[in-house]
Amino acid sequence: MNKNKILIELYIPLIEKNYDIYIPVNKKVGTIKELIEKALVEITDNAYIIKDSSNFYSKETGQIYDVNQTVRDTDIVNGSRIILV
Repeated sequence: MNKNKILIELYIPLIEKNYDIYIPVNKKVGTIKELIEKALVEITDNAYIIKDSSNFYSKETGQIYDVNQTVRDTDIVNGSRIILV
């Protein structure tokens, strides 16, 4: 198994969808969020609107993830359930 990526479950309330996504542990949360949002715009035919105020949240604790931290430095692990709001 690749130790540089982890599998998360991402829920996006705006479009009411769940996705299982592999994310790199050595990238910043903000970078990953931006890439996921760009992909969401494409796969939803522009139904998803990118907002500067959007954030990743832990589905279990409600914690907001700092966009300047690398994934490795957060509590995001394989199987984490994340909400994008």
